[in-house]
Amino acid sequence: MALSFSVAARNAQLDTLTTSVGTSGYLRIYSGSRPANVAAAITGTLLAELVCNASAFAAAASSGALTANAITNDSSANATGTATHFRVWKSDGTTGVMDGDVSTSGADLNLDSVSITTGQVISVTSFVITDNNT
Repeated sequence: MALSFSVAARNAQLDTLTTSVGTSGYLRIYSGSRPANVAAAITGTLLAELVCNASAFAAAASSGALTANAITNDSSANATGTATHFRVWKSDGTTGVMDGDVSTSGADLNLDSVSITTGQVISVTSFVITDNNT
């Protein structure tokens, strides 16, 4: 049987992301295979880089969910390719905090289209991280 946590414990776990990302972290979207973990080197090509708000996430998680504050669009995508994964980077731009899959539905980050073209505007209008009990 899987572990279960109280809502307060799940909120506290999520709130550590705000501290980990710091001010103005990065959401970078890549092609290729997702690395095995956040400590592993990135694989694939950087397709887009979006800058998180000075306060990356809401002041506190609520009901086991943490909502990102506004994320600045990438006004000109870096490369052409198929988006497959993302990494959230600390504000230093070199320390990975979180990885996830990218798709058009059912993924950690859902985009309107995973086909990205150099120069295209890339936006993320909503980003909510949920810590569910399983």
